[in-house]
This record gives sequence, structure tokens and C-alpha cells, in this order.
Amino acid sequence: MQKSSFLRRSFAANLRREREALGLSQHALAGLHRTYVGQVERGEKNISIDCVGALARALGIDPADLMKSATRK
Repeated sequence: MQKSSFLRRSFAANLRREREALGLSQHALAGLHRTYVGQVERGEKNISIDCVGALARALGIDPADLMKSATRK
């Protein structure tokens, strides 16, 4: 399995943090299947820009907020 990129891991962490802050389940997000959302949140999937937009809309945030990266460790 290919190691996920720093950007993908940052996106995944941002998505999970925002979803949990709103008290939403993976199932409730943007009409996407919960296993797909789980794979995205674990950094296992590359997703399309359309899915990024759909997730951001479901969370009520700007897509760029999901792309912000944390400090590298």
C-alpha cells in the first residue's frame, strides 16, 4: 500500500475534525457512502475536486479550509 501524502493526511485530519465538531456521522456527509468517507478520513483515498466541494458544502466551510496543512512533524 502506498503511503499517503502529507497533504492527503492533512486533508483527512481536517475533514474528520470538522465533521466531529458538528456532531455528524460519516454516513450523514454529503450523500457519500460511510466507508468511502472513512477511507478519505484515513488518507487512503485520493478524492476528486467535486467531492472536496461536496464535503465542504456539507460541513458549511470553504473547500480551502479542508486543504490547510498542519505543521509537519
